[in-house]
Amino acid sequence: MLRKIKSSVVVALCGAVLGTGLAGCGNDSMEDWDPFAPTTRKADADLISGTKKIDVAGRSVNVSCSGDPVQGRPVVILMHGGGDGLDKLAALQKTLSKQHRVCSYDRLGAGASDRPDGPQSFTSTGKVLTGVLDRVAGDGPVVLAGHSLGGLIAARYAPDHQDRVKGLVLLDTTSPTMIADIKKSIPESATGPAADLRAQNLAVFQGENPEKLVITDGEVRSAGNIPVEVVKHGKPYLEAVPTYGPSLEQAWTAGQRKWLALSGDSRLSTARNSGHYVYVDEPAVAVQAIERVTAQAARQSSGG
Repeated sequence: MLRKIKSSVVVALCGAVLGTGLAGCGNDSMEDWDPFAPTTRKADADLISGTKKIDVAGRSVNVSCSGDPVQGRPVVILMHGGGDGLDKLAALQKTLSKQHRVCSYDRLGAGASDRPDGPQSFTSTGKVLTGVLDRVAGDGPVVLAGHSLGGLIAARYAPDHQDRVKGLVLLDTTSPTMIADIKKSIPESATGPAADLRAQNLAVFQGENPEKLVITDGEVRSAGNIPVEVVKHGKPYLEAVPTYGPSLEQAWTAGQRKWLALSGDSRLSTARNSGHYVYVDEPAVAVQAIERVTAQAARQSSGG
């Protein structure tokens, strides 16, 4: 079975596919993987501090916020990968909150949030994100920083919400054409562990994941001329897949480049000592990318 190859490969692909990565979808095996009516927008005087359950269209969503608001500076929203929750982002949030207002949340089906009633789409998970933003950022600007599947959701959300999303940081984010990438890299004729990996990932994309999120391929749409930083892994963990590893790595890199079409002000960099979890392996790389984007977004918002 896949889990006997390398947990990192399962996460990366699972994340790659879903947006987490073959390093395991948060755990060492697919069996243990626990991944996937907006509210009224207002500036809340009662800022959330710490972790709290909030109501979003009748569902309980687990949210964590820290750091003080800074006039004119966007709120940073951290978005976890498939199989993870906001707890995985705690160290990153703590570091960033020394200078920024930072919030994270568990999507429906993840962490301590409610389970979804049925299949989710990018539209429905986007409505939950909108409800969270209404509560933690009000009418203010935000920078979305997403890992793996979280990055995919952020990148799909931003083009339709240019009034509030003023910057994006995508940390080894799932490719916008991941389904096609998997099918091309691992042919239907494949056998053994690679065939298992192909089947498992395609099933995950069809909604067989805790978030019940149905993930579809799509073109990359413009999110406006906002700062975007795409950071990809430098350790070729996908090469651990027998026979098809090199092809998977090439497809992953190509997928990261596709995200550059989000903005005319986008850049791609490589975290050379990182596997799929860039913010864990090289936290300074993730922090610096988020701080650069947030500073630039603040300057643009102020007309500087």
